[in-house]
Amino acid sequence: MAPSLRTVVRRTGLRPLAGTLDSVVRWVAVSELEDPTPYLEGDELLLTTGMRLEGDFSQYVARLVARGVAGLALGVGLSHEEVPPALLAAATAAGLPLLEVPRETPFIAVGKAVSDLLAAEQYDEITRAFAAQGRLTRAALRTEGPYAVIDRLAKEVGGWAALLDEHGEVRHATRAAKAEAAARELARLRGEHGVWRGGGANGRPPASLALSGPDEHVVLQPLGGGPRPRGFFVVGASRAFSPVTQTVINAAGSLLTLAVEQGGAQREAERRVRSAVLGLLLDGGMGEGRAGPACVERARAVLAPLGGRLPEEPVVVLAVAGDALDAVEPHAFTAHVPETAHVPETARFPEAARTNEAARIPEVARTNEAARLPDAAPLESPVVVLVAAAEAEKVAALAEGTVGMSAPSAYGELPGALDQARRAFESGRDGLVRFADLAGQGLLTLLDPAAAQAFAAALLAPLARYGSRADLVESLRAYIGSNGHWDAAAQRLGIHRHTLRYRMKRVTELLGRDLDDPGVRAELWIALAATSSACPPGSSRSSPS
Repeated sequence: MAPSLRTVVRRTGLRPLAGTLDSVVRWVAVSELEDPTPYLEGDELLLTTGMRLEGDFSQYVARLVARGVAGLALGVGLSHEEVPPALLAAATAAGLPLLEVPRETPFIAVGKAVSDLLAAEQYDEITRAFAAQGRLTRAALRTEGPYAVIDRLAKEVGGWAALLDEHGEVRHATRAAKAEAAARELARLRGEHGVWRGGGANGRPPASLALSGPDEHVVLQPLGGGPRPRGFFVVGASRAFSPVTQTVINAAGSLLTLAVEQGGAQREAERRVRSAVLGLLLDGGMGEGRAGPACVERARAVLAPLGGRLPEEPVVVLAVAGDALDAVEPHAFTAHVPETAHVPETARFPEAARTNEAARIPEVARTNEAARLPDAAPLESPVVVLVAAAEAEKVAALAEGTVGMSAPSAYGELPGALDQARRAFESGRDGLVRFADLAGQGLLTLLDPAAAQAFAAALLAPLARYGSRADLVESLRAYIGSNGHWDAAAQRLGIHRHTLRYRMKRVTELLGRDLDDPGVRAELWIALAATSSACPPGSSRSSPS
């Protein structure tokens, strides 16, 4: 804080003549202009010999008061042997502090004295800041950790402080803290789906938020160095925060962030516990075979000391990418499927299902060049999210990329719901994919697209190689789609039934298969449907059905 005019007077020996000495002095200015105010900022002690001042001083004084100078000091013994009575009267009337500078006191001595006082004040501020940081550091080393830092911070700022978790819930607050009001304001600023108002383009919160009102000065800062805050702390006082206080607040934020980040190992341990709880639910507890009420209660008891909870039934299972964990974790139960859990093979290893599907492709597909599949990249195991059915859409919107969603189920049906979510997640689509919608679109949506198309290419290859004519494939499509009825298929193609019979005889010869065999028809239906799904938009090729 800058020195007061009273301190400057004591240090320099200036003689006060009018006004109070409570104003602060931030600098010293020397001017002989009749109107020096364009070159002043306010809070200066203006020194002058008054060589151009005479007559009516009221306008000169009024301009200085309007500019907010700390005081006017007139040097006597040069232009004026003493302070003019008119100047003294004008200063008294306007409330401007007026000082006399003795003849033996050079102006530069006054400037040096103020500069030394300012330097001493700055050094004192730095010293106080270092001392406060030391006290905060010692508080951080106490067993209470972050809570002790919050308590110490409130004392340092002469106000109150509170610690909030990533959801905005108050975890610790000092006496008279307006933490609940700050939490409500935090929720408002966070906005829908965690998109911060006033944040950056990446949706992250600002580094600091000022929530000050007319009678309260409040600062809120996020904690954590990751893409999303690990928590928040808020501090308030009845007066504005000085630069020293701001430094102390920032130091507290660094200590709290360090404590939060050092809790990363604890978070990983909590995630392992949640994975074990998920395994318990999938296995059905102690040999129960399904997650009954007793199993669910045991799972809740395990989570309770960690502050976690399971959603109430009916539950929806979401499968999200691993990089969405940070966004979803604060809002729902999240876990990785443990390797020891008894879950359907496709729910844990979708690539194994693809391998098995490829193994069921007929020999002609596996031996044909068209059936050779590219090496699939290893799939990252998605994160499993358990959420109440009513909150499923809201939580799913927090995750970027593909989100697989199961149908609502009880905990006893959790393995099947997990299988549904994983199948939806592995559908290859972007955004939210509901298993109910996926299953309603046909059998092919449950098969790997690459494997299905390779199977189709291999099975139909003899027809494709039969010259450049496509009428055999389309005739087969109409025949299968009409369930083997000659007249309906011929009418569908606009040809005579005898022409269709000839074409089907040729198809039978080329494929070496009996079209009256239901299994053969099923395989051909799948191949034709896969070929239809691979057509570009606007193609006229129809479904075999």
